[in-house]
Amino acid sequence: MARRTHATTMPRTAMILAAGKGLRMRPLTVDRPKPLVELAGKALIDHALDALEDAEVQRAIVNIHHLGEQLIAHLRGWSYPQIVISDERDGLLGTGGGIARALPLIGRRPFYLLNCDSVWRDGRGSALYRLADTFDAEAMDALLLLVPPDRGVGYAGMGDFVRGADGRLRRRGETDRDALVYMGVGLIHPRLFAGAPRGAFSLNLLFDRAIAEGRLFGLVHEGEWMHVGSPAALEQAEERLAAGRA
Repeated sequence: MARRTHATTMPRTAMILAAGKGLRMRPLTVDRPKPLVELAGKALIDHALDALEDAEVQRAIVNIHHLGEQLIAHLRGWSYPQIVISDERDGLLGTGGGIARALPLIGRRPFYLLNCDSVWRDGRGSALYRLADTFDAEAMDALLLLVPPDRGVGYAGMGDFVRGADGRLRRRGETDRDALVYMGVGLIHPRLFAGAPRGAFSLNLLFDRAIAEGRLFGLVHEGEWMHVGSPAALEQAEERLAAGRA
């Protein structure tokens, strides 16, 4: 299924999901949005933007909600990638609804999707380039970056998906012991949203439809992943990054 991606077909647009209320990150998010919580001296959203810059992504669509004016002010300092705001201060739309609203800004080509609380270190190569190299626009509606649960710092679950030999995904069953965690990073074709509901909805609704159609695929990350979703997870990520610098 894998194919090499030419420079002219590399994704040049990304969307960063940054509109949540950050409830699990309280009290750190009482007076600031979660994307501005700092990890290793840098705002979480800056980690995401640095990864996009390294992958030569030109435009980043960022949705905002809780204390969104702070995020707008912070992002004024970025020149590359170009920042485009998708404003959800009138009401949260969920992971799926937020992307659906932003589709006119994203365009018709496949785009990277990043959760702002997902921070990773690459293995043998760039995770974003590996996604682009593996993506088959004819066969795939989405290609998700996955990691074994034991390589997820700040993650305590049992995984989300089981990956078949051909890369196709299905949901983890109760008896599955080899499930992988969705890192909140992927490469998405806009057609995934064809016929999507209006208003607020979860991206999982479209993932399940793609599974049923055999069009949801996964790629296993070769490096380390940090899910920075709570103060305790933030502390664990700080310790892991400090250990890596030692």
